[in-house]
Amino acid sequence: MPTKPAKIAPRYPTPALEKGLDILELLANHPAGLTKSEVARSLDRTVSEIFRMLVCLEERGYISQSRDGERYCLTLRLFKLAHEYPPTKRMITEALPIMQQATHELNQSCHLGILDGGHIVIIAQVDSPISPGFYVKAGAIVDLMHAATGHVILAHQTPEVTSRAVQIWCRQNNAQVPRDLAAHLTKIKRQGYEERESYQVNGIVNVSCPVFDDRGNAIAAMTVPFIQRIGDQTTPATARRVLKLATSLLSEAIGGVAKPHTSD
Repeated sequence: MPTKPAKIAPRYPTPALEKGLDILELLANHPAGLTKSEVARSLDRTVSEIFRMLVCLEERGYISQSRDGERYCLTLRLFKLAHEYPPTKRMITEALPIMQQATHELNQSCHLGILDGGHIVIIAQVDSPISPGFYVKAGAIVDLMHAATGHVILAHQTPEVTSRAVQIWCRQNNAQVPRDLAAHLTKIKRQGYEERESYQVNGIVNVSCPVFDDRGNAIAAMTVPFIQRIGDQTTPATARRVLKLATSLLSEAIGGVAKPHTSD
């Protein structure tokens, strides 16, 4: 029988929460369930120490008792919560061929980012088929306020999600909300895209469009860090057109809403 795993000392101890998580993790390894005594013994605790937590977890729907009332088992609540999270893996699978087509049309690189607290995480990236080029690598973590991807997602999210992300960013950076942020996000939402010089690199124009979920909220943004090559007739306007189609295709592919973009 699995025993309580060894743990690194937490920075900010939360005994009650840890007790509840220990129980959930333990029951996840026992599909047939465990009695109160078995749970207590496995976690090196007494029955009285875990009783109230078992009651709480049952009331919240995370665990349930067997018909005989002797054993506790996990319910499907955790499974449901996990599947309410943006379908990142599926989105990457659907996005890569669409992004590859876009990069070949534009001869520019392309990346896909999602919101993570006060940051943007780049979850997929495709290089330009020719050089020279510029790209943001997959796995990179980018400052929310220094990324076209971030502004596009914030502009097309619910007020609650946007407010929470901005508050997290302010707390992480010990900073105030940028003065022009509200007006900037309103403009992005009205036009349906972001196009502006890079916040971090000279000579690059970031063009970014949102990817929508089934409720019409942005769960990601696809961005081209556009560089103008000598003799190349491709322009940021070309990138806008290609990205609008690409993000509409991706939104549809993941079961989202392919919103019509405002005409240029």
